Amino acid sequence: MTMKKVFTLIALSGVLMTTSCVSKKKFLAVEADLQNTRSTLQKTTVEKEELESKFAKIEARVADYNSKINSLREANDEKMVQVGDLAVISNNTKEKMKQTLANVSPEKLQGAQTLQDSMNIAVSHNLKSSLDDNLKEDEDISIDIENTVVMINISDKMLFNSGSYRVSNKANDVLEKLAQVINSEPSLEVMIEGHTDPKTINTPALEDNWDLSVKRATSITRLLQNKYNVDPSKLIASGRSSYKPLVENDSKENMATNRRTRIVLLPNLDKFFAMLSSN
Repeated sequence: MTMKKVFTLIALSGVLMTTSCVSKKKFLAVEADLQNTRSTLQKTTVEKEELESKFAKIEARVADYNSKINSLREANDEKMVQVGDLAVISNNTKEKMKQTLANVSPEKLQGAQTLQDSMNIAVSHNLKSSLDDNLKEDEDISIDIENTVVMINISDKMLFNSGSYRVSNKANDVLEKLAQVINSEPSLEVMIEGHTDPKTINTPALEDNWDLSVKRATSITRLLQNKYNVDPSKLIASGRSSYKPLVENDSKENMATNRRTRIVLLPNLDKFFAMLSSN
């Protein structure tokens, strides 16, 4: 072998050894990086699980606080508010009443000075909306609102013959419409009041005006229950004789005005407004 070939082989061997050394160093470096990455990933996974656990605890605390806040809000919503000397309503009902008043004309709201006034207007607005679809006011029917109580006065000439407590067939239409209103409002209690003029009455069937007024009220009550399916637990029958006149009994016309049956609608305000909001 010539000297030139020997030098060539030695040079090639050196190159191969250098290449082998460089590749091993790179491999070890990459392997070290991989181990570091694995270690970092494992550490990150542990930290992530710890953070998730802490976050879950925080979420649970927030949910607990929200539950307590909502409970306090609900309790406050049901907190009762005194309205004048005649009614107590919850804050929740008060808010629903405000929603109703938003639909009332500004002219009607001008006279409202107190919460009691506003409540009367709200009840009047909703009940008259129902009544107007069924009962139209005329000279024989009048509808008034006073202290959240709705009063419907019906002339006796629409309901009874003179001096009688038997209900006339002429009353069928108005009583059917009245029953529709009562049955559509589950929050109502209904008092039927008989009123007479002061003219004395005494017959084999009737002892006096007290007797006549009571029997007229019970006749209407029975008819509402038996013919028009009004729940009897909602009905109250009473007689007032001649002691609650609308006008002075100084003429035939005025006495005719005082001979009437008054239907008094008594809403449970909380139930009444709850019912309205669900419609």
